[in-house]
Amino acid sequence: MTTVTDGVGFSPGELDRDATFYVAGHRGLVGSAIVRRFEAAGFTNIVGKTSAELDLKNRDDVFAYMAEIRPRYLVLAAAKVGGILANSTYPVDFLSDNLRIQSNVLDAAVANEVERVAFLGSSCIYPKFAKQPIREDALLTGHLEPTNDAYAIAKIAGILNVQAVRRQYGLPWISAMPTNLYGPNDNFSPQGSHVLPALIRRYDEAARAGASSVTNWGTGTPRREFLHSDDMADAVLHLLEHYDGPEQVNVGTGSDVTIREVADTIAGVVGFEGETEWDTSQPDGTPQKLLDVSKLAESGWTSKIPLEEGLERTVAWYREHVGAVRV
Repeated sequence: MTTVTDGVGFSPGELDRDATFYVAGHRGLVGSAIVRRFEAAGFTNIVGKTSAELDLKNRDDVFAYMAEIRPRYLVLAAAKVGGILANSTYPVDFLSDNLRIQSNVLDAAVANEVERVAFLGSSCIYPKFAKQPIREDALLTGHLEPTNDAYAIAKIAGILNVQAVRRQYGLPWISAMPTNLYGPNDNFSPQGSHVLPALIRRYDEAARAGASSVTNWGTGTPRREFLHSDDMADAVLHLLEHYDGPEQVNVGTGSDVTIREVADTIAGVVGFEGETEWDTSQPDGTPQKLLDVSKLAESGWTSKIPLEEGLERTVAWYREHVGAVRV
């Protein structure tokens, strides 16, 4: 492939609805939302493979699949993800698996000259004590949160991979960094889930059992921003059609709540009437993580799903699929 200057000759615009569009991780929380949103927008050739059908950690298989489908567009939403417990217990897995997934998919995309790629990362890439709200230029300016630093380093490597491809090959690839996501097809495992789906499962089970109390980790004081996966999918389509640049773009709501507040909201949504207790011997993680989303807002996009409405929809989905959700 010929080496060209970053960004030469490309202007973002409406994507070809009939082109082959590969969504890596199409069954997950974000990937499934992207498939729903893009199908609703008229895309007719969205493709993907489950992890059982294609192990993205297997380089030869990834290259063979990409050569077979020859996508014009690609969203890399596949990743090994988890909450504080999983990240702190299995840092090698989170680092190694995600580095391999990213390098395999992105290298194969280069080899097949995929025109437009959106790499999806995580807000945990930013320093633990970054100034709030966190701007994109806070990247690599301080120490990471130690409970998920391995995962964060992998995602930072993905951002740099995209930037390197832009510099070396001139392909108009972009990166988007979502805040804490939730919605249908999330992981509700007590051991492997993020805070919000873990709380939904815990409070729903307590409500069904008529339990008198629920115990949550930490103090409940850390502040977190939550974005529904359907909003995230809408933002990804917006960015692919309206943004081009080497810097990652924050995707969030621009507002946050305490863990205690979101726990109380979930308790109300599921109908739990008992007491909430807090195990302060367990870690809180980063004290606050609120993204500065002004860059995204300036491009013309803002979130649309309020937190309580999103929680009601997610709880309804969870209850409908409780026997089949990822645990």
